[in-house]
Amino acid sequence: MQASTHLIEGNLGFDLSKRRELPCCGEVRERNLTLNRNLCIGSGSICSGLRSGAVSMGAELARARNGIETVVRSSVKSRSVKAQASGGDVEDLTPINPQGKSSGIVLPFVGVACLGAILFGYHLGVVNGALEYLSKDLGIAENTVLQGWVVSTLLAGATVGSFTGGALADKFGRTRTFQLDAIPLIIGAVLSSTAQTIQTMIIGRLLAGIGIGISSAIVPLYISEISPTEIRGALGSVNQLFICIGILAALVAGLPLAGNPLWWRTMFGIAAVPSILLALGMAFSPESPRWLFQQGKIPEAEKSIRTLYGKERVAEVMYELRTAGQGSTEQEARWFDLFSSRYWKVVSVGAALFLFQQLAGINAVVYYSTAVFRSAGIASDVAASALVGASNVFGTAIASSLMDRQGRKSLLITSFAGMAASMLVLSLSFTWKVLAPYSGTLAVVGTVLYVLSFSLGAGPVPALLLPEIFASRIRAKAVALSLGMHWISNFVIGLYFLSVVNKFGISSVYLGFAGVCLLAVLYIAGNVVETKGRSLEEIELALNPVT
Repeated sequence: MQASTHLIEGNLGFDLSKRRELPCCGEVRERNLTLNRNLCIGSGSICSGLRSGAVSMGAELARARNGIETVVRSSVKSRSVKAQASGGDVEDLTPINPQGKSSGIVLPFVGVACLGAILFGYHLGVVNGALEYLSKDLGIAENTVLQGWVVSTLLAGATVGSFTGGALADKFGRTRTFQLDAIPLIIGAVLSSTAQTIQTMIIGRLLAGIGIGISSAIVPLYISEISPTEIRGALGSVNQLFICIGILAALVAGLPLAGNPLWWRTMFGIAAVPSILLALGMAFSPESPRWLFQQGKIPEAEKSIRTLYGKERVAEVMYELRTAGQGSTEQEARWFDLFSSRYWKVVSVGAALFLFQQLAGINAVVYYSTAVFRSAGIASDVAASALVGASNVFGTAIASSLMDRQGRKSLLITSFAGMAASMLVLSLSFTWKVLAPYSGTLAVVGTVLYVLSFSLGAGPVPALLLPEIFASRIRAKAVALSLGMHWISNFVIGLYFLSVVNKFGISSVYLGFAGVCLLAVLYIAGNVVETKGRSLEEIELALNPVT
């Protein structure tokens, strides 16, 4: 059967190095100071020396923005896609190089969304320096249980928020959900800063936790849905960078505490400022064209595409959206739909990635890093943190530059394999007598290599990959579910980690973590799909073919 042919420039309006002919048939469619430190790092953020990381990321994004054609040539291989016409004929789609540039803008709106990432990091880190002073002010200096509640209540709220964020994003849209998210963030900051009782402080932390839980779900979702395919990996990595910047900002904000014990109130209250800016910024930011298209708001979707990608790209982006939604009249997904046979496999991949991330031992390595460095003669906690932080920044900078070239899957496999080897080195350095003369040095090397390996993939990739592999119908809820698993596993590990170490010993625990990392390698190799250089619609069609 003869199929009509449409000439399509690029992929999502940004694949400037090829033009494809696509056949179609009509119109188709997130206890104490030590615990808090672990929680921050468990979220994939070790933030010493972030300035160099920011410079590296800035350079990467500048290259992407100023030379998209170069990025495409270096990071995206020319693809030949096959599509089936209505009569069953299968035709090859041959790429052709088009001319022209996009007049759209994306980076400012990614920056606005990343205010949510900054708040994520800031609320995680702010209690680290302030806990001692607020405990004295609120009369709980001798009550470590209540101090633990001040720290861990944030996690409880984040768990609730991560599940809530997906439903809100589906119902009200991405930008409106950001604005709604500002409400608990602002109220939580105000209550925490003005608290006269521990009860008020805990309520404030709970509300702030709900806010950052919602942010953890919708920031990567929004960035993924508005980013051009060829630099989606680099832009997605910005989320991780700004979480680190938020934690660093919290540490810097605590510097005046020594001279002003009541400064902790200002530290908590100042978080309301970026929350207000987030709400205001989203009032001027375009809604996700994918969400608008799902809602049947075609004119609004086209307007959003013009803002993000330029008027030159409207036709092909709309065509991609129609192709991905072709033949689908399904309603918005319910929570139970995530567990259906149609979606469960890909949803389980998302949850598994965050479980592996937490069960791989990042909290354990950071918890013992100071003791490990002291055993090697590095007595300064600042020096220890600098080494760990430098490893993280260096690894993140490498990952951001490789994300759209090497791909997400290969970075994950390399990352977990390196973490397994590092854990083995750490375990042996504590047990093998023959290595006793070198145990301190080996422990430091193992720790640094572990953090470096973590930052190459296991840290930044899961939050970037999930919005890419989930179908548009379930994307928001599935991301929220996966982030919920992240927060729950983070909380449980923080609760029971010390008990497990006391029972089995740190060497055995490290060996167990190495085993988890190896299991992660096998799981990723067999279950995770590569998404680099592919539009969200292409990925959706590959994983969930239209029937």
